[in-house]
Amino acid sequence: MQNHFPVWKNLLVLIVLLVGIVYSLPNLYGSDPAVQISSLTGTPLDQAQADDIKAAIGNAGFALKNFEFVNGKVLARFGNTDDQLKAADLLRDKMNGKATVALNLAPATPGWLRALGAEPMYLGLDLRGGVHFLLEVDMDTAVKQAEERYINDIRAAFRDAKVRYQSVSKEAGGIKISLPNEESKVAAMEVLNKDFRDLDVNESGENEFLLTMPERDLREIKKSALAQNITTLRNRINELGVAEPIIQQQGDSRIVVQLPGVQDTTRAKELLGTTATLEYRLVDVEHDVQAALSGHVPVGSRLYSDKNGKPVLLKRAVIVTGDQITDASSGMDQDGAAAVFITLDSVGAKKMGKMTQENIGKPMAVVFIEYKSETRMEDGHKVQHKEKVEKVISVATIRDSFSKRFQTTGLDSPQEARNLALLLRAGALAAPVEIVEERAIGPSLGQENIDQGTTSITVGFLLVVLFMIVYYRGFGLIANFALLFNLVLLTAILSLLQATLTLPGMAGIVLTLGMAVDANVLINERIKEELRNGHSTQSSIYIGYEKAFGTILDSNLTTFLVAFLLFSFGTGPVKGFAVVLMLGIVTSMFTAILGTRMLVNWIYGGDRHVAKLSI
Repeated sequence: MQNHFPVWKNLLVLIVLLVGIVYSLPNLYGSDPAVQISSLTGTPLDQAQADDIKAAIGNAGFALKNFEFVNGKVLARFGNTDDQLKAADLLRDKMNGKATVALNLAPATPGWLRALGAEPMYLGLDLRGGVHFLLEVDMDTAVKQAEERYINDIRAAFRDAKVRYQSVSKEAGGIKISLPNEESKVAAMEVLNKDFRDLDVNESGENEFLLTMPERDLREIKKSALAQNITTLRNRINELGVAEPIIQQQGDSRIVVQLPGVQDTTRAKELLGTTATLEYRLVDVEHDVQAALSGHVPVGSRLYSDKNGKPVLLKRAVIVTGDQITDASSGMDQDGAAAVFITLDSVGAKKMGKMTQENIGKPMAVVFIEYKSETRMEDGHKVQHKEKVEKVISVATIRDSFSKRFQTTGLDSPQEARNLALLLRAGALAAPVEIVEERAIGPSLGQENIDQGTTSITVGFLLVVLFMIVYYRGFGLIANFALLFNLVLLTAILSLLQATLTLPGMAGIVLTLGMAVDANVLINERIKEELRNGHSTQSSIYIGYEKAFGTILDSNLTTFLVAFLLFSFGTGPVKGFAVVLMLGIVTSMFTAILGTRMLVNWIYGGDRHVAKLSI
């Protein structure tokens, strides 16, 4: 029998069809307006808090569709957007800054499908609505911070080697070292050649050096700052509880952040634009603060101010910094004041332990560092001014040695403690960022895009169906079943991959539908040609499928390669289009060849004697 599939091939096609239907179904159920509540203190919400939140919503009379409490987070679903917004305001007042209350859209997938791991595709910003931020990373500050670290390290190395020096300071173009005499110059050169080989050393005057970082190191610093900022921003967005955020690099110094489904952007802007960290330093008790105020700041010390403007003289050597903090949570100390409980990594804990053990009875200060950006009008143009604000928030005497875990006090309010703990927990930004572009897409516009995209897919599908039935009759109807199978299968794969569908992705689906039927056109034309040549119906079917396969493979392979190149060299929307197109080519090959062949075999194959084909 020429036109007969073995049982395993029939089973394969049917199983793939069944799996495709199951995993594409979640996309039919849409989304519910939801409010997501997660803790800000680092400790997940408990069952009692969740019950309290549910009771508050119920007492307010809102139409609560469903209430979920999973992994210490609450997800409350509502029947309409009105109730969602009102409930969010109620819960913000109730939680009083102790938890993040975020507006979102939650998939309305039934429980039996979720139990099978079936989830809908994520919808991109253009379909779901949300906010788009474009952030600029201040690369000059990243380089400046690297130079400051070198300055501190060089001073420490000179002190350890007992090299006398007049100054180690930042100069235009590099780090300037001034030495008192030739002997110190020789000793300094030995230290630099030993410990700072990665810096270029040039003599800039008598007993003076100018150190510069090689161009490759500057590129690496900027690349590292961008990568660390992306990681930190992703951690901060995760703290917000936003589903499927898009955080990716754009160019050499910019980061794109897209938050689909987010309707309240205030909290997001606060977290994205804020650069805050801590430094722990010893207080310089050996020198006079008043002398430092008059301009005689001792070498190895630096003048700061506390929150009240009072001068404080601190050692330049930093004990630990924010990037060595692994966890932070807010709370109250024994006196009822706001505090942040800090946990350090192994390196930071070792340094802190050694320092506190050697300096019991001496004061230690906590320096709060924040980068602020302000737009001012100068000569009729907007000019961005950036300022580094440093203030001493706490000075306390070291009573006993401590290392890995301790508390920081001196904060103005519990809210300030919670915000600082969140920022420290998410990680410090390697360099300040500035929001240079902000766009908001409302849910109505997103729905309009979905409706237009769905309409284009439906119209395209119906036009192809109509053409195939009119032109190829029975075989055209079979091709249409395969086309529907292809659409189901492509949707299921995108859902399983948890891909983010955007308008370019929908364009890829439309193109796939148009291309998917090409294979059946080639097969049907080949069958018609064999019938005109006098072959029997069974032979014509067999030869049509066998001979058309090579042409179909060649045409789809070239299209796949083009799509792969688009994916390799394209950005954002182009990549999305390319991914859908590549997956569509694979599914169309399966459905147009195996799927239609199975149906044709069922109708015309086996031992049947068919006098005429409906083609």
